[in-house]
Amino acid sequence: MQFLFENALITTPVLQGLMGGLVIAAFNMFGALLVLIWRRPSPKLLNAGLGIAAGVMLTASFTSLIIPGIEYGGVIAVMIGMGLGAVALAAADQWIPHLHMIKGREGGNVSALKAVWLFIIAITLHNMPEGLAVGVGFGSGDLANAIPLMLAIGIQNIPEGFAVAISARNAGMAGTWYAAYTGIRSGLVEIPLALFGAWAVQLARPILPYAMGFAAGAMLYVISSEIIPETHRNGYTRIATASLMLGAMLMLYLDVSLG
Repeated sequence: MQFLFENALITTPVLQGLMGGLVIAAFNMFGALLVLIWRRPSPKLLNAGLGIAAGVMLTASFTSLIIPGIEYGGVIAVMIGMGLGAVALAAADQWIPHLHMIKGREGGNVSALKAVWLFIIAITLHNMPEGLAVGVGFGSGDLANAIPLMLAIGIQNIPEGFAVAISARNAGMAGTWYAAYTGIRSGLVEIPLALFGAWAVQLARPILPYAMGFAAGAMLYVISSEIIPETHRNGYTRIATASLMLGAMLMLYLDVSLG
């Protein structure tokens, strides 16, 4: 995999960040398109998939962002970045109107927008830290950490994209094809954010540990505030927890085998 990011066409970290964003968006698209052939998965299976996604993101936050960030710039810089990332996502969660899969409407003047847009905004907020994390990873120039991070986020994008498409269809937003399109569209925000993350840390190299902490803090906020509560809301606590552990082990394996 690493040789694909070291060829003559994509040798700069910014272009590698763009490629990483395209890769994780492609994984998301694959997950969303599954709704066309698998239209009625059980809630238990969806919760298991999201549990795996949470486990992957949780481990990736430490192995590919927090620990390398500490090595680059020290623990204080990473801690500051983590705090800023969590605060930014918390502020967006509170002020921007959006619609969760299970919890329902939240933030701002939710009555002023149609449900479909509230839902799309919620998923966009959810995916922003993931795209940023991949961009920052490639912007660091450390492909040994960036590639496992990209693959991990890509893998967890499959159940996420599928869950978005299923939720959109079940909410009666439109037909199955439009539900798949909604799932695909939810992941497109990861492409410009991956590009931005790589560009930002290349433009100002000293911000790298802060940026890695920011991306990690934002992902940890999403895991704790959004994914885990959603997977536990239907009563499938044990399978969601077991799936989270499986996702964490999967990311550890990717990090060791590819790092």
